[in-house]
Amino acid sequence: MTAPLGKNIGGYGGDTIDIDDVLQRTLAAAQAHGWSIENFPNTGDLKLYGLRRLASEPRLAIYISAGIHGDEPAGPLAMLELIQANAWPSGVNLFVCPCLNPTGFQKNTRENQDGIDLNRDYRYIKTCEVQAHTRWIDSLPAFDFGICLHEDWEARGFYLYELNPDNLPAVSKDVIDAIDQTCPIDHSERIDDRPASGGILKPVVSPEARSLWPEAFYIVLKKTRLSYTLEAPSDFQMVTRVNALSTAVQTLLDSHLTKL
Repeated sequence: MTAPLGKNIGGYGGDTIDIDDVLQRTLAAAQAHGWSIENFPNTGDLKLYGLRRLASEPRLAIYISAGIHGDEPAGPLAMLELIQANAWPSGVNLFVCPCLNPTGFQKNTRENQDGIDLNRDYRYIKTCEVQAHTRWIDSLPAFDFGICLHEDWEARGFYLYELNPDNLPAVSKDVIDAIDQTCPIDHSERIDDRPASGGILKPVVSPEARSLWPEAFYIVLKKTRLSYTLEAPSDFQMVTRVNALSTAVQTLLDSHLTKL
């Protein structure tokens, strides 16, 4: 089993990526495989895109985002890998944002170029990135669940958040079981100062009680009632983290389809 690299001291210290190159390759693969590509309007020079892939006979509609924090490179790389592989199950409508914070990746910072954490800007929206993103989300049909790809520089292994206010059928345990074969799981009883069990956090959340909303709050209130936030451990090899996120996405789609 892979081991931590010991590079994350006080923050992310691992490999960085050229986000322009990653996005260029992602868009090229999406175009080659028949995705619709939308450049978010009114964002100046920011490279913000929404991708759509519609099934002829849809059984599920899924939303996936990556790259909201510029020091979490495995998410955009996992999206690139998934779109290049084009191994999606049939019957799934897909709505994808391959990178929500391109200026953060240019600086290798969690925040955008103005020092704002975009993943706390979804209630009282201030940034042009989140304004454009939420306009695009609002234009979409409802989806069955959302997936947000993240990393955690302090994590001992992979873990996930399941935001599920209506207690819908969920498959978090399937994800943990699939990833446990190739990436350590964080079995801490508390993660990010929240109770956890077997790498799964199920927060009981009242969005109205919080002034700073993450993306997951917005989509659960606007478009779905089930969201998974996937957290790869960023002090491990990049290939391990990318594989963990890709495997998690594939498992979520496959497991939900089997439950229909």
